[in-house]
Amino acid sequence: MDIHFIAIGGAVMHNLAICLKNLGHNVTGSDDVIFDPSKSNLEKNGLLPNKIGFYEENISQNLDAVILGMHAKPNNIELKKAQKLNIPIYSFPQFIYEQSKDKKRVVIAGSHGKTTTTAMIMHVLKENNFEFDYLVGSSLAGFELSVKLTKAPLIILEGDEYLSSPIDRTSKFHFYKPDITMVTGIAWDHVNVFPTWGSYVQTFDTYLSNLSKDATAILYQNDATLQALKTHCACKILEYNTPNYTIKNGITFLKDDSQEYALAIFGKHNLENLEGARLVCNELGISNSDFYKAISTFKGTARRLEKIDLNNDIIAFRDFAHSPSKLEATINSVKEQYPNKKLIACMELHTFSSTDATFLSEYKNTMQKADTAIIYMSEKAFAIKQKQEIADKVIKQNFNRNDIKTLRTPQELEKELVQYKNDNNVFLLMSSGSFDGLDFKELLGN
Repeated sequence: MDIHFIAIGGAVMHNLAICLKNLGHNVTGSDDVIFDPSKSNLEKNGLLPNKIGFYEENISQNLDAVILGMHAKPNNIELKKAQKLNIPIYSFPQFIYEQSKDKKRVVIAGSHGKTTTTAMIMHVLKENNFEFDYLVGSSLAGFELSVKLTKAPLIILEGDEYLSSPIDRTSKFHFYKPDITMVTGIAWDHVNVFPTWGSYVQTFDTYLSNLSKDATAILYQNDATLQALKTHCACKILEYNTPNYTIKNGITFLKDDSQEYALAIFGKHNLENLEGARLVCNELGISNSDFYKAISTFKGTARRLEKIDLNNDIIAFRDFAHSPSKLEATINSVKEQYPNKKLIACMELHTFSSTDATFLSEYKNTMQKADTAIIYMSEKAFAIKQKQEIADKVIKQNFNRNDIKTLRTPQELEKELVQYKNDNNVFLLMSSGSFDGLDFKELLGN
């Protein structure tokens, strides 16, 4: 096939482009901005556009398909020409479904924990020598790309509720039509797309209601919203909760029958994800003992409670946490794991939701277990998003914490963190952004 990617620089888009080229398809792409690692990966695979931008001449009648990324605009010049020429246009979830409609499809959905849970299942399947394809939202150790499409009979899909493309406001996960799905929980997110709690819940309600009666839904038992929505499911339902665990000398252990397993990961929310992943793997024919044996070597995913490798005795983690539920769960997990250390927790308001002053009340009490709580609001990021700065007193009120510190430049943040630099403290740095490029390894490791 001759396939052209509009907005090829996206995290999933560029991985899909590389995957399709490796399968022998003729692949081209365009974008108006491409950052690393996408840029380097595309260049290494001979897919980096010769010139940056969108151009009509990139679209010709000989194309079999155009794959449209979210970064493109609805009036994109290449999109308009493809529409005029009646070339089939796919969002990436539409395209993935077309390539996997004859496979058994496992979809991991929910407001939080999707990437980690998908990665857990992939890790266990690989350890148990399963043949499978996948789509996951992060680069994973042991997997060359974040997308794999072969003739395997099974595919594991991270099912995002965000929009499919600039011209299709359907949530991505609606396209996948799973045989097995797991939903980790529902907590309001993406306010730029779902401006009300009700509109956000509705897309999950539609997802669950549309499941085939032959499907299996694996749902987190402690989520009140899921408990209400499950009555709309016509399929088989399994539920999971927090497994019994112990922490010894900073290591978390699970027990199955008489066998105890030491884990490389920790945190209540990770253990809940693990328990749901176990039920998914059971449905795929993997026994509990084989699951636990494999999961004991799972080390997590990039920027999900990822330990920063420092050259001293200080403990520090990076995490992708940005929504209220993720923020609270991550802070609580680190505090539980290191009860004798003071927790220095810093969160960057970076997403459209978190930089929206009307959404801030959702963060009430989320940082209560941090010994020191810091909010970072990049002046640069707020300017790019055309967002008004949020006053310190508004942060204090909405987080319900009068001693919370608010910082706005990397210089201020560096000065603040350095004063806590000793091995009696544990650092937790949470953002979907980059803290304006501050190098925490250099800052905390010297």
